[in-house]
Amino acid sequence: MDRPTKHAAFAGRLVIVGFGSIGQGVLPLILRHIDLSAEQITIVTAEEKGATEAAEFGVTFIQEPLTPENYRRILEPLLAEGDFLLNLSVDVSSLALVELAQEAGALYLDTCIEPWAGGYTDTRLSESERSNYGLRAKALALKAKYPGGPTAVLTHGANPGHVSHLVKQGMLDIAAACGETVEPPADRAGWAALAHRLGIKVIHVAERDTQKADRPKAIGEFVNTWSVDGFVGEGCQPAELGWGAHERHFPADGARHAFGTGSAIYLKRPGASVQVRSWTPNEGPFHAFLITHSEAISLADYLTVEQDGAVVYRPTCHYAYHPCDDAVLSVHELAGKNWHMQASKRLMMDEIVSGIDELGVLLAGHAKGAYWLGSHLEVATARKLAPYNNATSLQVTSSVLAGMIWALENPRAGLVEPEEMDFKRCLEIVAPYWGPRVGVFTDWTPLHQREELFAEDLDREDPWQFKNIRVV
Repeated sequence: MDRPTKHAAFAGRLVIVGFGSIGQGVLPLILRHIDLSAEQITIVTAEEKGATEAAEFGVTFIQEPLTPENYRRILEPLLAEGDFLLNLSVDVSSLALVELAQEAGALYLDTCIEPWAGGYTDTRLSESERSNYGLRAKALALKAKYPGGPTAVLTHGANPGHVSHLVKQGMLDIAAACGETVEPPADRAGWAALAHRLGIKVIHVAERDTQKADRPKAIGEFVNTWSVDGFVGEGCQPAELGWGAHERHFPADGARHAFGTGSAIYLKRPGASVQVRSWTPNEGPFHAFLITHSEAISLADYLTVEQDGAVVYRPTCHYAYHPCDDAVLSVHELAGKNWHMQASKRLMMDEIVSGIDELGVLLAGHAKGAYWLGSHLEVATARKLAPYNNATSLQVTSSVLAGMIWALENPRAGLVEPEEMDFKRCLEIVAPYWGPRVGVFTDWTPLHQREELFAEDLDREDPWQFKNIRVV
């Protein structure tokens, strides 16, 4: 890319916690689009991987795992007012780092709300408390504790994160296709009212990754196009979904939360053991894993309409993820080992020979049927656009960049979720890396061609019931 745009200037120190595939992929984008020098950047990470790449860019590299006992000792000397803490780690408490950044007066961004190591499986806590719903509730409590403090952007990767901006753009596209001239709403109530008026019942983050390597997955190996630890961690959490007001068949293995907004439910089984039906333009209909993600909860909450204290509208929201085929095989093997990680793991990067990551949002149940809006990013294109990236990672790293730039432009917003950010600005920043946005209407529903196969127990009055979407 010739003469890259410098979107923002930054005079403080940037501390990056974690330096796996996303950290290594976002570093060149940061140096390309934010006016700062390598001398301002320090990386703190648990593993040696990435040290060579850090040295290539001339940034300070500290290899030391962060724990509840040492994180303050290590990070406090590196942070002061006006600095930026970029959290791209696993097994490090996001909530602890948010508070540390708030106390220091530093900006903050993460791509998911992580607990300390072992937090997802801590049997002293209930499934509800260990869920993304529970972690989000704790984060929202910090939002109230630090109003108007330095900006802390929660959960802003590709998904969760950028997909929330696509949902807003998708609603405007649907309205236009229905003949409405709609100005983007100015607030949460306006967006919720628009979703209600359009009749959107279901929102899927629908993703199909077709990237393949020059060598197949080996027995006893977990292979993925992004963080293996991150995928296994969220795949072993209970499946979660925002629960729509139109739903009339509560899952037999479902449970509600006893606290918070009540915008979501969870299933009493790992997300990677639950499959759902979804659709993307290239793949068409497919089965996907119902992996827990915070956007399923935050979008459902953000788009809720209440009257006299009762919920009258809320869409069902969830992630529908078909990873690369080797990752599917890896999940199958993982499940067979009762969710105990394989002895070997491999992040696919240089060995990828072809494929795309088809990532977008499917908004369904409205007058136009269903509408998918997103990215068809091919791996060769991703490599031309940025070093140390494949198609999957570049969608994430460019979204991290967008969140950082928005935070620099809005430094006193306190704790914010993606839905509270300027969607147009974020779409603009990622546009060179996501490629031309693809928007496709479809008449597909989860009942498509099923009447010819088996005598299934379906709700034929409303195809967009979760009962029809779930694969039983």
